[in-house]
Amino acid sequence: MTTALAVSAVLAAGALLASTAAAQRLAYPATSRGTVEDDFHGTKVADPYRWLEDQNAKATADWVSAQNAVTFSYLGTLPGRELIKKRLTELTNYARVSLPFIEGGRLFFRENSGLQKQSPLFAARSITDRARVVLDPNAISADGSTALAQVAPSPDGRYLAYALSEGGADWQRIVVRELATARDLADTVRWMRFSGISWTKDGGGFFYSRYPERPRGDVLSMALRDQKLYYHRVGTAQGADQLIFERPDLPTWFVGGRVTEDGRWLFVTMTEGTDPANLLFVADLGNPGRPNVRAPLTALVEQADADYTPLGTVGSTLYLRTDLNAPKRKIVAVDLRHPARNGWRTVIPEGASVIEGSDLIKSGFVISVLADVKSELRLYGHDGTLRSRVKLPGIGTVTGVNGRAGAADFFYGFTSPLYPTTIFHYAAATGRSTPFRSARPVFDPSKYLTRQVFYPSKDGTKVPMFITSRRDVRLDGTNPTMLYAYGGFNISTQPTFSTSVAMWLEQGGVYASANLRGGGEYGEAWHQAGKREKKQNVFDDFIAAAEYLIRERWTGPARLAIRGGSNGGLLVGAVMEQRPDLFGVALPAVGVMDMLRYDEFTGGKAWATEYGSSRDPAMFPVLLAYSPLHNVKPGTCYPATLVTTADHDDRVVPGHSFKFTAALQAAQGCDRPIVIRVETMGSHGYRPTDKQIAEQADLYAFTAANLKMPIASHSGVTP
Repeated sequence: MTTALAVSAVLAAGALLASTAAAQRLAYPATSRGTVEDDFHGTKVADPYRWLEDQNAKATADWVSAQNAVTFSYLGTLPGRELIKKRLTELTNYARVSLPFIEGGRLFFRENSGLQKQSPLFAARSITDRARVVLDPNAISADGSTALAQVAPSPDGRYLAYALSEGGADWQRIVVRELATARDLADTVRWMRFSGISWTKDGGGFFYSRYPERPRGDVLSMALRDQKLYYHRVGTAQGADQLIFERPDLPTWFVGGRVTEDGRWLFVTMTEGTDPANLLFVADLGNPGRPNVRAPLTALVEQADADYTPLGTVGSTLYLRTDLNAPKRKIVAVDLRHPARNGWRTVIPEGASVIEGSDLIKSGFVISVLADVKSELRLYGHDGTLRSRVKLPGIGTVTGVNGRAGAADFFYGFTSPLYPTTIFHYAAATGRSTPFRSARPVFDPSKYLTRQVFYPSKDGTKVPMFITSRRDVRLDGTNPTMLYAYGGFNISTQPTFSTSVAMWLEQGGVYASANLRGGGEYGEAWHQAGKREKKQNVFDDFIAAAEYLIRERWTGPARLAIRGGSNGGLLVGAVMEQRPDLFGVALPAVGVMDMLRYDEFTGGKAWATEYGSSRDPAMFPVLLAYSPLHNVKPGTCYPATLVTTADHDDRVVPGHSFKFTAALQAAQGCDRPIVIRVETMGSHGYRPTDKQIAEQADLYAFTAANLKMPIASHSGVTP
């Protein structure tokens, strides 16, 4: 189709036609409408902005450039924008570390001194040893445009495999570094995506999953199929990699492989889409010092009827986390010599709380559970006996646990809205946790309080929500409030610390996060209640959260902003259309906005297990009923909206946001702005630190201006 793009000659400052930043009629770039129409099971659906799906077209690039010009010109007029950016920079400028892990006799972790674009990788011989830099991604990419996506040291301590990605995209290439010399070898592995790196015990090579080579011009948008598991031997070309596992009969399934800590076993999993249910295979690699990477694979699970996650092995006993007949999950033991399912033994049965995380250590298991979305950390023996509970700093979230089957000690992370993410080392000998590194941003949490409330959704379901505010907040219906949620893919939205939220609280804002159905907060049943034909439950839960905040006088519609990313961007897009009267500002980020065509791009087919597909006659009307792109109504006064996406987002392609923005701009029935901010050399979830700060500053300045919230300078005094 040939499409002409007419771009207004008057951009930037000339686009602002009103006197106040909060209510300006913007002159948007003209967006041409095509005549594309699709037939879905006898129903014709127009798609006038189809041409914006082509990321490589000059017309699309011109449109993005023109939209960004309007957006950044508008943002430049907003009062408080520079104050917000300055304060975010101050709050971000503190040392923070990732969860450490032990491999090859060394402790590895990433640490950012404060404002580094990316966090360098450090190594130490012990927790008391002085750490040294092993790999600095800032030396590889000074502007942060190439992300250090993952690292994997070899068990023998000789090598480091690390993965880089352009703009933080899902596509990664692996480089192998010799740790003793800090020299990169000639090894380069390409076309890896949605895969880990798992070494054999001898350090001779690693397993990884990759796709066939893609045409250069279609790398970021082409649909994915035919992922296979390979073994790369160090010092050889990728063309010599050994094919370990493939399933041509399941071309769209994901495949992954992981070697156990003792080097004896290789476990291979296959999943259809994003649901946790999987197939499971095992290979006995034999002598870990001379592994047989071509050892035959035996099926342990041949039907994807539940989640089967290998935790590790002790001898020939495999420990699995599963939700088989246990929606809140349990731990089972499998004798790999006699692996028939009727011989599986339940070690830790399903309980009242959801098992959110689990790790195998020398004495048994470290289990993180969610009790009404609040983390607890428990220690069990191999026999399933509860030995003790780890005392946490307060009510909040365990962000992860790293232990080893051969070690008694472990590391874990903890956070809450008022407790910066801190890494702890748990010493089994004393039963005590001590901070591995202290996290000290210039923020005084003593002035604020986090409350958990439960509110009724449309059908009466009780939904939890965390609300953080000043301790002396007045419930008079006028507080500027940010409401965040996700609600999908079995992902739990737990209360965590954020520098941007800290800044918002300092300005007198209220921050709320709701735990909608579709997530994993109460196990698989909670997830199932918000997927496919039940997706409207998620939107109803979010609307009910807003209604609760208004009813209880936390805020009012003109003072309420909603925010979400990815599936949460879909959530914001759907809800701002279903109830535009409830919100003053909407911030949909990297959202899935075209529910009829999402599965045409990249890994979109994987989401059909969550959403259903328009190809299914039964699901088409369900998707059409809430698809944000298809439910824009001309003449409606929508909330002030700032759409955000990135040019290297190859998970939710930016065409979703482009088309949604074009439709909203054409339909907007009042002076509230509809703008889009397109980040360059960024992806679905990656931004270097400076770009994170700039983007957050723009989002909060936009929100404050359109909620009529004054921004004051902050002293930055430490607590």
